[in-house]
Amino acid sequence: MSLKPHISVLEEEMVSFFAGKKLRVFVDGTLGAGGHSKRILQEHPEIEWLIGCDQDPRALEIAKETLLPWKDKVRLVHTNFEKIDQVLKQMNIQQVDGFFFDIGVSSMQLEEENKGFSFLKEGPLDMRMDPTAFLSAEHIVNQWSEQDLGRIFREYGEEPRWKIAAKAIVQIRKKNPIRTTKQLVDAILTVCRSKIHGKLHPATLIFQALRICVNRELDVLKETIAKAIPLLAPGGRIGVISFHSLEDRIVKTLFKQATTPIREGKERLAPWMTLLTKKPIVPSLAEIRLNPRSRSAKMRFAEKKG
Repeated sequence: MSLKPHISVLEEEMVSFFAGKKLRVFVDGTLGAGGHSKRILQEHPEIEWLIGCDQDPRALEIAKETLLPWKDKVRLVHTNFEKIDQVLKQMNIQQVDGFFFDIGVSSMQLEEENKGFSFLKEGPLDMRMDPTAFLSAEHIVNQWSEQDLGRIFREYGEEPRWKIAAKAIVQIRKKNPIRTTKQLVDAILTVCRSKIHGKLHPATLIFQALRICVNRELDVLKETIAKAIPLLAPGGRIGVISFHSLEDRIVKTLFKQATTPIREGKERLAPWMTLLTKKPIVPSLAEIRLNPRSRSAKMRFAEKKG
């Protein structure tokens, strides 16, 4: 199947935050098709190692071709970025000059019916970014309790009708298991057709909640940033692009904690980091017109103190 090419979001802005920096080791924790890494390699010929991680084997295949001109300095790793500390340890790398993470589902994954990420395409109810992972959306929808379904719809999707949506799914699955994206959309539409969702499709927030839950996205994001900051070299920078409020809130909070002085007894210890983005960087109108999926992107950057 021919997939639409993934368009890297905020590419120019991301590259600008590393301008003038000497990057010996760079980590792209969410490699995707390799667009961001390609630009970094073009702008920074001094790079000795670029480590690119992704859970999706198909994305790694595409990135391998994209980054072929730099094959001698690129290391591609099939893993969740939460294991970046283990990857670096295996490579005997103690410090990193640049970390970058583009969080969430890619355009390529949305286009693949067999991934089950999109409510606009019929496919198996999967949603695993890593196809070798155990937990799938189908398992959650058909096996989890009404209470647990409601909880993830409320917490991860911020779905206004979380309670009635969970109840409807449980009632429908008693008759027949919900196996496909279309079956789930039909179940949602039995109770969520009102104007309460505004311009959003009624299934948007529930699909988001399931995807986040299947891939442990929020927990992984917290753990990864907490691991990455100590691994930064003095003067090293870390950037994160997020696509919804829950992710952005985590990044904002963790960066604020790392850039706030710490009190230990009577002592006031200097913070580890300097915040480079008081407000998140968002796409221009021109970029949104070119790539409508970029409209909700927010990018934040911080720098390790020297």
